[in-house]
Amino acid sequence: MEYERIRTHRRGRAGRTVSADVLFTQDVGAGPAVVMLAGFGLDRRIWDGQVEALARTHRVVCVDLLGTGGSPKPLDGYSTTEQADLVLAALDHLGVGEFALVGHSFGGMVAFAVAAIVPSRVRKLILVGSNGVRAGRSASFPFGAPGEKLLPLLVDTERRDRAAGRRRTLAAGFAEEPDRATLDHLVAISMTMPSWSAIPTLENMYRTDQLAMIPLLPMPVCFLVGELDRVHPSTGALWLQTQLRSATVEIVPAAGHYLMLENPDAFNALLRRELTTPSER
Repeated sequence: MEYERIRTHRRGRAGRTVSADVLFTQDVGAGPAVVMLAGFGLDRRIWDGQVEALARTHRVVCVDLLGTGGSPKPLDGYSTTEQADLVLAALDHLGVGEFALVGHSFGGMVAFAVAAIVPSRVRKLILVGSNGVRAGRSASFPFGAPGEKLLPLLVDTERRDRAAGRRRTLAAGFAEEPDRATLDHLVAISMTMPSWSAIPTLENMYRTDQLAMIPLLPMPVCFLVGELDRVHPSTGALWLQTQLRSATVEIVPAAGHYLMLENPDAFNALLRRELTTPSER
């Protein structure tokens, strides 16, 4: 089974039923399960290099979040906890029990919520270019960009000229100007997310605060942060390291927000190390 549109039901946190025909998944390889969630507007395709690197020793399940890739694109349902319920419905359908969970950027916020909902199933949480708790700074979390100022600008750009706006946003995440082929590839992926999905995702992303979930995460957490990441700099991850029960911060050199593309060799080496238990080394 490589690609599948999930058809399953799961009881959500508020007792509502997470209904059928939900998320699109890519399921490759065999071994300990690794679940991978992409960031805002992106999908399973950003993990191609990691799937190739891991699939001979791990079962790698990439899940397209709602509004992205091959998943449906409804008008609502884009909060981190709603997305987390959908991800869990997908994993239940695939028969994935315990798993390591990798989330990039907004996908890291969804991954953080998944880990808080089912901590007994997440053997390790790996946050890539993400602090997991907030997209912007607050009085309680004074790190990163001013989300309350960015949100209206991003929404306005999305409505006026989404193609140019998304291209600028993606390019700005790199430590150095990306080559045109890479940027074109990311823009093409991003443009499969329509504005009616992008805007509520942005609104939920910048208005969500998951600091209260910190005590719910008993599993080891690893932050993989680009040395030159301006979107989620290492300061937030280093602070969270002191708040979580078991956490480490690893800096990927010569990389910005898209570290899996900017320095794939170093990123893959760290990812494989974090996914390998002492008994498997």
